[in-house]
Amino acid sequence: MPETTLAAPTLAEFEAARAVVAQVADVTPMESSRYLADVLGAPVYLKCENLQRTGSYKIRGAYNRLSKLTDEEKARGVVAASAGNHAQGVAFAARELGIKATIFMPVGVALPKLSATRDYGAEVILRGTTVTEPLLAAAEYARETGAILIPPFDHADVVTGQGTLGLEILDQVPDLETVIVPIGGGGLISGVASALKQRAARDGRHIRVIGVQAENAAAYPPSLEAGEAVMISILPTIADGIAVAKPGLLNFEIVRDTVDEIVTVTEDDTARALLVLLERAKLVVEPAGAVAVAAILAGKVTPTGPTVAILSGGNIDPLLMQRVISHGLAASGRYLTLRIMLPDRPGQLARISELLAEATANVIEVLHTRHGVGLRISEVELDVSVETRGPEHRQHVVDTLRAAGYDPQID
Repeated sequence: MPETTLAAPTLAEFEAARAVVAQVADVTPMESSRYLADVLGAPVYLKCENLQRTGSYKIRGAYNRLSKLTDEEKARGVVAASAGNHAQGVAFAARELGIKATIFMPVGVALPKLSATRDYGAEVILRGTTVTEPLLAAAEYARETGAILIPPFDHADVVTGQGTLGLEILDQVPDLETVIVPIGGGGLISGVASALKQRAARDGRHIRVIGVQAENAAAYPPSLEAGEAVMISILPTIADGIAVAKPGLLNFEIVRDTVDEIVTVTEDDTARALLVLLERAKLVVEPAGAVAVAAILAGKVTPTGPTVAILSGGNIDPLLMQRVISHGLAASGRYLTLRIMLPDRPGQLARISELLAEATANVIEVLHTRHGVGLRISEVELDVSVETRGPEHRQHVVDTLRAAGYDPQID
């Protein structure tokens, strides 16, 4: 059971937390994006928490929570469970405050995240293959040793720390009208929304807060419909950093009262967003950190005025980045794989190559086989992957092959 306190932080508490969090957290850049502004129809700014120390906003809540511990609690040490960003935030904060940290992580955790957590001085214990087993193990460790369990989102001190990001955003974009926030368990959006709404009420203005979840791990829409936090079954998603099966109890209450709208994005939406951020903004962002931009690209956000999209983290494994970029290229119409049935006679492969060259498609990979399922004895199967320059060029390649009498099937 996560540690919870159901009293939402006050504006004074958010303001006080800024001084605490400022001891370790950077004021991250706020970058304008002309490309996204053209897509949305309103000014768009990117809040680059992917450039934060430890690679995500998580250091804010972790440090604020640990700073509240008594000397006796600090002597007992802290324990946490995470597959990535929360682990690094707790490990870093504990090192800065001279507290022993034990972090439980799943066996298959990405090597860069595992190495970073250890480099920050934490003892890492690998347990299970999903984040569920480490969570259970961390709770058991806390009961057995007396170590203080640091929850990733469901605690007022964590929410207050994350909310300092909202006040920082207002300093950088004073005329802010909309902020778009990734949602997992709800720690970030509950802090940002609560801080912004309280400041807006004090100043006599309105700020719209939109939350974004991965379509395959969207626990908030059914929870809000049910009127309480409910457990869902999570499907595989590249946005693993926000793949949380049940909202935090405190977080749910704050989100219900302060967030204007929650939208979801697909895997393709997220992959396209990562590609846009790499190409247009020159920013490396993890999938969970890119869903706010994905919502803009997918047309899920109605323009009002100056809009800030929070890039919540940049801790992406290079191997995953390679796969996501390939997926993003395909989703953007810039990578095309075709399956073509050919007569089994000389010259057919050369003819396909000529047609692709005429269509100015660059061949990446070719598989030529006589052993495909459903092939006639007189046929061969050709699988060919090519680079294209967008949806129109992609269609031109397909039309060129069809005009020559072939029937290419898009894989």
